[in-house]
Amino acid sequence: MIDLTGKKALITGGSRGIGRATAILLAKAGADVAITYQLQEKTALEVKAAVEALGRRCLAVRAEISAETEVRRAVEEIIRAWGRIDILINNAGIWTYLEIGSGDTKAWEETMAVNLDSVYYFTDAVVPHMKKQKRGAIINVGSTAGIRGEALHSHYAATKGALNALTKSWAVEFAPHNIRVNLVAPGWVETDMCTEVFSDPAFKESVRQSIPLKRIPPPEDIAGPILFLASDLARHITGAIINVNGGSVLSG
Repeated sequence: MIDLTGKKALITGGSRGIGRATAILLAKAGADVAITYQLQEKTALEVKAAVEALGRRCLAVRAEISAETEVRRAVEEIIRAWGRIDILINNAGIWTYLEIGSGDTKAWEETMAVNLDSVYYFTDAVVPHMKKQKRGAIINVGSTAGIRGEALHSHYAATKGALNALTKSWAVEFAPHNIRVNLVAPGWVETDMCTEVFSDPAFKESVRQSIPLKRIPPPEDIAGPILFLASDLARHITGAIINVNGGSVLSG
């Protein structure tokens, strides 16, 4: 039922994890997909090959997403190639450790730049094109941490909480232009971001047991709701925060 044939999607951080799974799923639905990456060129080209094997076009654009000039260059490169961007998925992010009182301002500043500033830069660069089209879908990838907080990761939680507020604000601001803005908030996901903490089998099992559905999902389980929000099946949904966490955090 979901048909994105002819649509052009931009996914930040699309070389692995949720971004990779989303790129492939959108391509299966008929969309051409552009992904950004910074260092993971090999995996980005693997995603590009996977999308093209499905008969869709793919652009793999290298960009330092915390730098506004790099973001605008990347967006203009995609616009020159395809003429428009119909779907923007602000997915790129980092999750690091920060103990408040340690004086670690570097971790704070880096997380704010990657997780929050980049979302503003990409959205600010893409929205004028969507306004010209009088249509668009923006999906931000948040986290349950933005709802409940997270000790020793408060900087990460702060960026994801900010995305909740941006999603609601932009939903109202862009609605007159037929641009929908929503957010998917995953809990624990089996991605590279969690490889280190999941290397401890006991900890990983404790995480699994803490989830009511008793499973740690693969990235594809997050890509599905993103695809739904990008489609016309969600044409009357904007400003929503969709929790995808197996029941571990219940809010609404």
